[in-house]
Amino acid sequence: MSATKTKGSSSTLDLEKARDADVAVLDSADVAYNDPNVEVQSGIASFSEDDSPYPEVRSAVANTDDPSIPAATIRSWTLGLIWAIIIPGLNQFFFFRYPSVTVTAIIAQLLSLPLGRLWARLLPNVKIFGHDLNPGPFTIKEHVLVTIMASVGAGSAYATDIVAVQKVYYNQNYNFSFQWLLVMSTQLIGFSIGGIARRFLVQPPSMIWPANLVTCALFNTLHSTEYAGVGNRGGYSRERFFYIAFASSAIWYLMPGYLFTALSYFSWVCWIAPNNIVVNQLFGVNYGLGMGLLTFDWAQIAYIGSPLATPWWAEANVAAGFVFFFWILTPALYFSNTWYAKYMPISSGGSFDNTGAKYNVSRILTADATFDVESYEAYSPLFLSTTFAISYGLSFASITATITHAFLFFRKQIWAQSRRAMGEQADIHARLMTVYPQVPEWWYACIFVSMFACGIIAIEVWETKFPVQYFILALVIAFVYIIPIGMIQAITNQQVGLNVITELIIGYALPGHPIAMMMFKTWGYITMAQALTFTADFKLGHYMKIPPRAMFFGQVVATILAGTVQLGVQAWMFTNIPGMCERDQKDGFWCPSTGVFGTASIVWGVIGPGRQFSQGQIYYGLVFFFAVGFLCPLGAWLIHQKWPNSFVRYLNFPVIFSGTGLIPPASAINYVPWAITGFVFQYVIRRRHFAWWTKYNYVLSAAMDAGVAISAIFIFFVLQYPRGGAIGATTVQTWWGNTVFSNTADGRKTPMISLGEGETFGPAKW
Repeated sequence: MSATKTKGSSSTLDLEKARDADVAVLDSADVAYNDPNVEVQSGIASFSEDDSPYPEVRSAVANTDDPSIPAATIRSWTLGLIWAIIIPGLNQFFFFRYPSVTVTAIIAQLLSLPLGRLWARLLPNVKIFGHDLNPGPFTIKEHVLVTIMASVGAGSAYATDIVAVQKVYYNQNYNFSFQWLLVMSTQLIGFSIGGIARRFLVQPPSMIWPANLVTCALFNTLHSTEYAGVGNRGGYSRERFFYIAFASSAIWYLMPGYLFTALSYFSWVCWIAPNNIVVNQLFGVNYGLGMGLLTFDWAQIAYIGSPLATPWWAEANVAAGFVFFFWILTPALYFSNTWYAKYMPISSGGSFDNTGAKYNVSRILTADATFDVESYEAYSPLFLSTTFAISYGLSFASITATITHAFLFFRKQIWAQSRRAMGEQADIHARLMTVYPQVPEWWYACIFVSMFACGIIAIEVWETKFPVQYFILALVIAFVYIIPIGMIQAITNQQVGLNVITELIIGYALPGHPIAMMMFKTWGYITMAQALTFTADFKLGHYMKIPPRAMFFGQVVATILAGTVQLGVQAWMFTNIPGMCERDQKDGFWCPSTGVFGTASIVWGVIGPGRQFSQGQIYYGLVFFFAVGFLCPLGAWLIHQKWPNSFVRYLNFPVIFSGTGLIPPASAINYVPWAITGFVFQYVIRRRHFAWWTKYNYVLSAAMDAGVAISAIFIFFVLQYPRGGAIGATTVQTWWGNTVFSNTADGRKTPMISLGEGETFGPAKW
């Protein structure tokens, strides 16, 4: 399409010049999207009064709006609340499983459409409290609001891990009131901050939020919306393509998900040499580096996020960071026995004592769950696997790199946006949204004050040993970081976490108090993360033209309901699933994230960083990653100033350092196939078959996720959970294809050096 308007009788030459100008601007916008460090020029920003300057947005988002279309109806609220119960409950269930299957809002998108249309066909049009029970056809805006309510609290609430760690590691069982106040406060304080961040992270057209484009594409597919980015390109319709891909994904997942799980844990080199420890450390997928490159399980590939929803340059940065730090640096450190690494597996999310066994935290705690120095000195220092130690170093680097990178590359944009009002953006989507009443700032203030009070009550009424001043400090940290981290996520689809910086601060300030450490970490980190979750939803509503006030109430109510449901599901699981959170739990419910969370509580909360990272301690060398994180963006910026067209302009060090943040429990089996898939779709197909990519890429991503989620639910509740897991116990569950990856040195957790009875390793004193 051409955005240039001609007046009167323009000549053919004028039209050709206009088309050439359009192509040049399109190319410039495309470069801006794919270059992490380039600022959008005013010529691009004003590309067109009719559409976005970015081809990704044009291919997925309609550039028109009809304000008369209803969004907040009895129908949309009813369906939204139902999904706000079902999806968060299922995700909390799968959260404790590896590989976890995230039931995304795509499920709500798919099933809400026939349900909404059935409602429109069957129910009478009567008034209830002044509102129409059946306002007519099920609209796209109702559909979007339902999906946002389903998704806003869909992921497992971070604070539920505090409850799980208290139970598993510290034998503490505080009542439901404490759990509810804690979850509500940590989930909703971020909402008030997200409201403030709208003008920086939602209004500017350069803040694309790539993951939202998948959702927008599916909405437009299901409602057959015509928009400029796709048009009629021939082939299958997007809707038909979606259902074919969805069915194929669901059927195929029966293989790696149940019938032949070795296709998921595809450590084929280890099958050839099951007792070779070096081979298993390098190619293993349980406790190794996963150098086998392949998996045939979309749940593994998309474990860290869909590779079809992230720009290729960002995926390339993550891949480069992974290869250097985990396939070059990690083996070098491990096989040189740095940090006594050979006495442990090369990759594990757990902690170890000086016999190579799991660290028994109960041996260094007093009766009231605080640190006992004498018991610690009589027991053992804490050791980490090499990948776990490196992940802490990279977290340190990402903290300083984020600040440096945001200042050097985005300071002008941050300053400019701080001086602009929301209605001054030239982007068509921002202008269309000006017809709707905005959410008053005092609404966000009310949320903040009430949730702040919930936090104070949880801290003071129960024995948390968490001073209120540290609660306030945690919130200050979240406020400071939300804009720079939000900009990185809005452009790259990658989020830099604050979990380690918060752990570091509270670990030095209040050592020996694990519960206080986890609470500080959660309020400091998840407040920012939740703010960005809400902001991403604001952007989705911005793209789909949902009235902001309807969004506000839908998000708040759905978040409260979702958090309550998740606490109930978690309580049921710990009561009814045998072997919950044990590493050999037969159905995979070994709680990988809870294990990492619990280990962190020991490192930072019980023992404290002073005994782990200070000078003279085992992991002191990791502190220098702070300097690495500061210097790398500075070096890249200087090179960029001297040679602006060099490859260095594609380096984004916050993404390089933080992109591998899910290791452990993630491994190469998650990262490498993710990067390969991203290269094929986001680079090769996007460049060579752009029309196909524009029409189908995001639809394919949505279909793959939805198919795996549906199939995983079927597998567990039909084939695994009934009859105590006895279905196929002597056939399917025990054949070679479901056991080969565990009958190896990697599956047996064999380190390079095994100790005899009574032997220890490590320093003589600690």
